[in-house]
Amino acid sequence: MRYYIIAGERSGDLHGSNLVKSLKKLDADPAFRGFGGDYMKGVGVDLAVHYDAMAFMGFVTLIANWGTIRRMLKFCKEDIIKFKPDVVILIDYGGFNRRIARFIKPRGIKTFYYIPPKIWAWYQSRAKEIKATVDRLFVILPFEKEFYKKYDWEVDYVGNPVLDAIKDFQPDPNFLKMHNFSTGKPIVALLPGSRKMELKRMVPIMAEIVKKNPEFQYAVAAVDGPDASMYLPLKQLGQVKVIYDDTYNLLHVANAAIVTSGTATLETGLFSVPQVCVYKAGWLEFQIANALVKVPFISLINLIAGKEVIRELIQQKATVPGISNELMKLVNDEPYRNKILAEYKKIYQVLDSGSASENTAKLMLRYLKA
Repeated sequence: MRYYIIAGERSGDLHGSNLVKSLKKLDADPAFRGFGGDYMKGVGVDLAVHYDAMAFMGFVTLIANWGTIRRMLKFCKEDIIKFKPDVVILIDYGGFNRRIARFIKPRGIKTFYYIPPKIWAWYQSRAKEIKATVDRLFVILPFEKEFYKKYDWEVDYVGNPVLDAIKDFQPDPNFLKMHNFSTGKPIVALLPGSRKMELKRMVPIMAEIVKKNPEFQYAVAAVDGPDASMYLPLKQLGQVKVIYDDTYNLLHVANAAIVTSGTATLETGLFSVPQVCVYKAGWLEFQIANALVKVPFISLINLIAGKEVIRELIQQKATVPGISNELMKLVNDEPYRNKILAEYKKIYQVLDSGSASENTAKLMLRYLKA
């Protein structure tokens, strides 16, 4: 089979690489090409474009870079036709991939969507569009299956790839020593996100938290790349360790965490680390999002639980005093910590349904052969 895979950011690249590995186990003669990153390249995908060229986030940023996105769309469409795939596999990255799906449908190429965009949060009517342009949908959150039933669409829940990655993780026994952590002093993990706009807004706030609460050890989960200078406000503080591309080892030893909304809240929860979710957007972006959002929470932990498990301090609530107060409770209030940890266990059990990439690969090949 010939597979064209499109992942537009780091998490999609990781999940795409695991899907490729699973497909290779089942397909004797596969060929892979697409948009992705180093993870997908490392498992044998012929990259047409690296996602670094299109990692834009936020309404204003997207508008500013619309010319680049249009050129990428044009190239992607031409590249798909040239490659002649049996199937195009879309991974997240909704704005781009929905347009690709609309292009492919009339041309008779099978289209599978693995990890669809979070349209249940806003623009719920787009479920009709995705249903009309995608042959099969593979969802990774249990409530998504029920969401699409409202649109008379039976989709496949395949488990969660984040849980797969955590199950496969082997902690480094030398991690604490390697980074000179002290014994007996709580470790607070700082997860400010990986996109430039997230780092620009969250790193300075986290630096102020560190200054206000010097009794803890801090480590920032950093991503090595062109935006390394964005971590400078934290790097300048002597008590903050900057740990590149090793988030799971950090979460494995952390006592608490301050986390920007996104997949990281789920990862932190599955590592059983009490956390506070903190997020700030630009004024215009927040006003637009606030008008469109259809769900009561922004963290995956709370969305999966269907209730507040962790505090979300968003926009004007994301203040240094407010975050500091929550951090003190997360570290020192044992009943409060235990309540959060008990809810984490329930979420783990809900998500634990085997390997998402293996489940997805098996279903994809079954549908392709049928």
